[in-house]
Amino acid sequence: MSIVKWTQTALDDLANIQEYIARDSVYYANKFVDDAFKAVGRLEIFPESGRIVPERSNPNFREVIFGSYRIMYKLIDNDCYITTMIHGRRDYMQYEVDSEDI
Repeated sequence: MSIVKWTQTALDDLANIQEYIARDSVYYANKFVDDAFKAVGRLEIFPESGRIVPERSNPNFREVIFGSYRIMYKLIDNDCYITTMIHGRRDYMQYEVDSEDI
């Protein structure tokens, strides 16, 4: 069994997305957050189930596609550290993983 841990950076990303959605609907903003946590829940049992991030070509950097968003995570000793959550149209390479955040 794997541990799934959200880094502060990823939680900030999620909070920003929630705030943006809440401009139209607080209900759907909160539902989005709940669903995001559920989307990565499978990583506890299947930590390698996310696809390898194409921009990195490193099997330790993976992602779960969640609607229009990419939830990025890094595998460290079979545990999953959620590092970033960005919209699929954004350029991932401008977001570097902060090693102090893990």
